[in-house]
Amino acid sequence: MSDASPDGEIRAAGAVLWRPSGRGPEVALVHRQRYDDWSFPKGKRERGEHVLLTAVREVAEETGLKAVLGRPLSAVHYDRGGRPKRVDYWAGRPAAVGRAPFQPNDEVDELAWLPVPSARGRLSYPHDAAMLDEFAAGPAETVPFIVLRHASAGSRTAWPGDDRDRPLDPGGADDADRLAPMLACFGGLRVISSPAERCVATVRPYAALTGADLEIETVLAADQPDEEPGAGAARVAAIVAAGRPAVICAHRENLPLLVAAASAALGAAPPGDHPLRFGEFWVLHAADGGLAAAEHHYPAEP
Repeated sequence: MSDASPDGEIRAAGAVLWRPSGRGPEVALVHRQRYDDWSFPKGKRERGEHVLLTAVREVAEETGLKAVLGRPLSAVHYDRGGRPKRVDYWAGRPAAVGRAPFQPNDEVDELAWLPVPSARGRLSYPHDAAMLDEFAAGPAETVPFIVLRHASAGSRTAWPGDDRDRPLDPGGADDADRLAPMLACFGGLRVISSPAERCVATVRPYAALTGADLEIETVLAADQPDEEPGAGAARVAAIVAAGRPAVICAHRENLPLLVAAASAALGAAPPGDHPLRFGEFWVLHAADGGLAAAEHHYPAEP
């Protein structure tokens, strides 16, 4: 089972897992008996696995805790056995459900929760200490707002009916199924969609997976009347201002305006100007009314 990208780079992922305490955040460190070192929970990607899923799976395997991912942290790059290796990290907190007692295993024999200063002294590697400093320099708790382009829905000109009824094509349906666990890495989200079937079907698997209600917003439709050009943007700004984690699914035609509106509600410029591909999404991580970080992902992972 390969853990490498097409260019031969080894891919891995993990998290700076934290929990609140009276002394500020405590972070989880694991001890690996094979190397006699202390580090953050992490591990190699499995074949075809998205790195978001790798991070959550590896944290669960090494700590017994399901992680809810927060803001992304810097990736770590180094050579392992003459091959380049990249480890992607996120801040993360234990989910309210899905916890299991820590069980020592062949890789990890001890789990320690430590305040940041104590953790810095326990870590074995300088790059992990730098990661901890990056975590401590920003907000621990963030709120995700995800803006998603619907998955592939075939040709508009080939569809004989109302364009709002155009369904996902087989590839799009597969991507919608892939998106569900990816979105779940960011915890429980409001699910908000354009009324178009291709948008609703893109987020339906996530809603089914998490038990979330699917909220239809007509102002997010691609064919909004010209006299209401800003209605969708205003609605997205209101969703962000409400402060509840959310995924919003819409269209190529209005996504730039919606991403700009969500960013402006957080006092920031849009995080990028490249058009989102089918099934691609931006995650805007908010804290204290501002934009703490942004990242984008696509269902297929090289």
